Amino acid sequence: MSSLYQAIILDHSRHPRNRGHLDHPTRHSEAKNQTCGDSLSADLLIRDGIIEDIRFEGEGCAISQASASLLSEAVKGKPVAAALDMNTDDILALLGVELSPNRLKCALLSLETLKKALTTDKITA
Repeated sequence: MSSLYQAIILDHSRHPRNRGHLDHPTRHSEAKNQTCGDSLSADLLIRDGIIEDIRFEGEGCAISQASASLLSEAVKGKPVAAALDMNTDDILALLGVELSPNRLKCALLSLETLKKALTTDKITA
């Protein structure tokens, strides 16, 4: 792993962006990596097909937490359709590293959580 990408992953893991909960999300989801126990939840505020805000909470390794932070930055302000089109290659591009199959599951937990939130029914008060 290059030192630049290692530093980016550590920074996002130690100082995650968009961490927390939204008071009135329009979407919410939770997911867990059964292999290692990493977990994430996501709150989204969607208006007119745009992800206006996103927050996540979770526990896990540096890769899962950095991936959630990087992904939240990447999708904020973007159309829902663009977020739904994201795939494994997009997550790897955000992280900038090649990962073993077990670490890949950690990295993809954020994408799984996001897509689950985007495809669930609207939260009702």
